[in-house]
Formats: sequence, C-alpha cells, structure tokens
Amino acid sequence: MKKNQKSVYEIVTDRIIEQLENGVVPWRRPWINGGAVNWKSQKPYRGINTFLLPAGEYATYKQIAESGGKIKPKEMKKAHIIVFWKWLKNEDEESGEIIEIPYLRYYRVYEINTQVEGLNSKREAQTFDHNPIEKAEKIYKGYLNSPKFTFYSGQAVYYPTVDRINCPPLKDFINPEEYYSTLFHEMVHSTGHKSRLNRKGITTENVAFGDEVYSKEELVAEMGAAMLCGVAGIDNCTIQNSASYIQSWLRSLKEDSRLVVQAAGQAQKAADFILGNKMDIDT
Repeated sequence: MKKNQKSVYEIVTDRIIEQLENGVVPWRRPWINGGAVNWKSQKPYRGINTFLLPAGEYATYKQIAESGGKIKPKEMKKAHIIVFWKWLKNEDEESGEIIEIPYLRYYRVYEINTQVEGLNSKREAQTFDHNPIEKAEKIYKGYLNSPKFTFYSGQAVYYPTVDRINCPPLKDFINPEEYYSTLFHEMVHSTGHKSRLNRKGITTENVAFGDEVYSKEELVAEMGAAMLCGVAGIDNCTIQNSASYIQSWLRSLKEDSRLVVQAAGQAQKAADFILGNKMDIDT
C-alpha cells in the first residue's frame, strides 16, 4: 500500500460515518423500495454495501461502457464504493497445508439514473396499498410551524440546514405503522430546529456520530416517535422496534440510564410541540 493511501476499511468507515453525520441512520430501513441494487442484475446489495450506497441502481465503469452508456463528465470523480470478500489460497510454509485467506476488495460504481447518460432504469418497484391511519395522519397534518416535507423513496432524514424532512411514502412500507413511526422520528428531530425548541442535538455545529450530543438526539427522536405512536394508538406495533433501536444507542453511551430520563423529558416537549400542547419550551 502506498504511503498515506487509505485502506478499504478506512474508506468503508468514512462512508458510513459520512452518512450518519448527515442524519441518515443506514441500518434502520423498514421500507422496501428505493434501496441500492445492481443495475444489470437488479439484485439488492448486501452486507456493508447496503450502508455505503444511497438508494439507486449502480453499475461499474465496464458495465456502463459495455451497455452503451456514458458517465457524465462532472460525475467521473464522484464514484460510490462497493466492497466484496475474495478468498485467496495460500500454502502454509511449515505444514504445506493450503489455507484460505480473506481479502477485501472494492470497486467504484455509478448511479445510472443520476450519474450516467444512455442507460434506462430496469427497476420495478413493489408497493403496498395501505389506508392511512386516521389518528396518525391527524398528528402529521396538525404539526404547526412544521418543516417542508417530501416523500421520495429510499431515505428517511431531517435536514436542519434547509429545514426539510424526507420520508419514504406509505406505499413503500410493508407495515403502515412503521411508516408513521419513521415519519414521527424525523418530525421529532425537526422540533430541535432553532425556530422551534432550539435543541442542542440539532443546533450544535460539527456534531460527530457517536458522541453524546448526537446519540442523545437519537434517543430523543425515537422516544418522541414512540410517544406519538402511543397517541395515535399504534404503539403496540412499533414499541419493540423502538426499544431495540434505543438500546443500540444506549450501548454507545455506556448504557447510562440517566440519559434515558433526560431524553424522555426532551422527547415529551417535542411531542407536545408537534401536538400543539401548551408547555414551557425552555431547553
């Protein structure tokens, strides 16, 4: 390896942390459409690659060229990374035994709908015909002074800088209750905006993934979402997932139970703000 050249492990780690620091928690995806797939085979990427790739259809430079496509000039240096294991056979010098050694390699890929010209999408999305849950809809639509909402497939995220929420649409979820839990999670994040509750987890600059401010904000968002699900009468369908999610963040905070109590207080304020309840909004 050349001096100062990043290893595959460092590249993977950097990409995951980049997503997390942008507000995307890549392993929490209860929706099914809009994930990352290989353009040619339409097979979903697996393992670590599901964390590395935003939603879309991806192909290598070779696949694109062989299929008559062309990478847009401005996108040439914006390749995404996928990785895979390859097993190398090697002979043990002492025993003569053939052993297999795992070797991690990576490839650069491009999203054919946004980074490539001359290729057409092969995707056929699976959708579900759900009726909206009336009480949950009332909570969403009753959020005064709310951020802007978009409902594009593939990503659930709140962007504080532009004060906007994106949530995959209801039709992308097998379970409609998980749609509202996901939407409420991002809505709670948005209450931290400086124009609302001015919460440190949202307003603090240069917050790094894994530190206490970031992790506590995730606890606030999930606990607030669970509270809103309770108000909507769908908590029995979502509370187990919320508890598992919260536990994963507690581990990053050394399982400090006091943080749950603190986060619960802020989550209640956030839920009350969304519901329009009167309260003291000091943080």
